[in-house]
Amino acid sequence: MADVRLKKIRETRESTALKSIKSLAPLLDRVLVQRIKAETKTASGIFLPESSVKELNEARVLAVGPGGLDKDGKRVSCSVQAGDKVLIPQYGGSPVKVGEEEYSLFRDHDILAKINE
Repeated sequence: MADVRLKKIRETRESTALKSIKSLAPLLDRVLVQRIKAETKTASGIFLPESSVKELNEARVLAVGPGGLDKDGKRVSCSVQAGDKVLIPQYGGSPVKVGEEEYSLFRDHDILAKINE
């Protein structure tokens, strides 16, 4: 019983008070992304258990900050835009949880590549 209460307290601390991800605006050179979930169904129609599906390093950019400042104080814009598909590191970023959805904030220079489709 105490374990259940402790788990709920941890979940409350980890989740934010945000009602919608649209109310979150990244600052400076930060980029808000959501990982793209791997397909749980194969091309032949076989459903895979979620535990066997590997987490992808691909993400969709949802929002971008105005950019960082260089050593002269001039604004340097981010290299990606909202809607871009990007390659992100397996680990890192700052997790943001809104409801059941999970997002991450990365610095622009931590984004590994932009995926051109």
